[in-house]
Amino acid sequence: MAADDTYIVVLKNESVSDADLDAQPSYQGRGQVMRSAVARLVGKYGVGNEALDKVYSKALKGFSARLNAKQLNDLRNDPNVVLIERDQIIALRRPGGGGSTQPTQETPWGITRVGGSVNYTGTAVAWVIDTGIDIDHPDLNVDAARGFNAFTSGRDAGAPDDGNGHGTHVAGTIAAINNSIGVVGVAAGAKVIPIKVLDSRGSGSNSGVIAGVDFVAANGKPGDVANMSLGGGASTALDNAVLNAASKGILFAVAAGNESQNTNNVSPGRVNGANIFTISAMNNTDSWASFSNFGNPPIDYCAPGVNIKSTWINGGYNTISGTSMATPHFAGLLLVTGGAIRTGGFVKNDPDGTPDPIAIR
Repeated sequence: MAADDTYIVVLKNESVSDADLDAQPSYQGRGQVMRSAVARLVGKYGVGNEALDKVYSKALKGFSARLNAKQLNDLRNDPNVVLIERDQIIALRRPGGGGSTQPTQETPWGITRVGGSVNYTGTAVAWVIDTGIDIDHPDLNVDAARGFNAFTSGRDAGAPDDGNGHGTHVAGTIAAINNSIGVVGVAAGAKVIPIKVLDSRGSGSNSGVIAGVDFVAANGKPGDVANMSLGGGASTALDNAVLNAASKGILFAVAAGNESQNTNNVSPGRVNGANIFTISAMNNTDSWASFSNFGNPPIDYCAPGVNIKSTWINGGYNTISGTSMATPHFAGLLLVTGGAIRTGGFVKNDPDGTPDPIAIR
């Protein structure tokens, strides 16, 4: 489905009964109720079931669908509709490298800089909204059974396994196990749950990312952490999904982005709200990472994001850079502190002139 003819449609909250949705014992049941309600709404405008894609029932009430010009105009005039925006592609640059060996365990410099690793014993989990996670990695505690996959066909459908590496790298920084191999994470051994919204090439769409956020909003618990090491152009629908999910007590760690621009231009990095933290990146001398987006607000903290070693696909490890790597340091801190983050100095050479505080345990 091409994003250039696909739209995200957000409905008024009262357009579908909360009682009908909440009566369902499963997220899948909620989705079926929502899909039936959406089908009734769009059917009168000639939008068939084959044109419907995602439905949202928790973080938002809405859907994504292929629409022609007349259908788009009709829906814009429907009293049940709050917002319609064109879907957008989200794409990561796939880094090279990585290997399948398990070297002797080391503590990456970033873990040390944020206060070191803690053997995690809490009950909160980390929802990794990304490319999936290597579900068999010996250095990760992956709960694939509770995971989600936005892809329903093609090579990326099925289990939320990682065919790219990015999501596995993120998961390792959050929670790689304290054992004898590889690396150790900030919240060592914490449970990581794969929410696969980007494919093996690192590509996806805002509609798919919103589906992942919707799943987390429905299944997460207060105190859980959601990591979003991704982003793209400004999207009110995606921003609102994150805001609504965070209002349920789920703590969101969000990447500022890697375009050396103002973070207020990108979603979900630009979101400000309770339980939402946008993270910039620095190197091992506490100096600003040249690629990192900037801006206060929305950036809340800075964390290590240059030459970060972590877990990789095929049971391996890799060293890469990005605000995607800074953000899971903060997500791990959220798990071990419950959100009581301390400041360990300020990043040097912040281009917006207001140095971001460096997050530590």
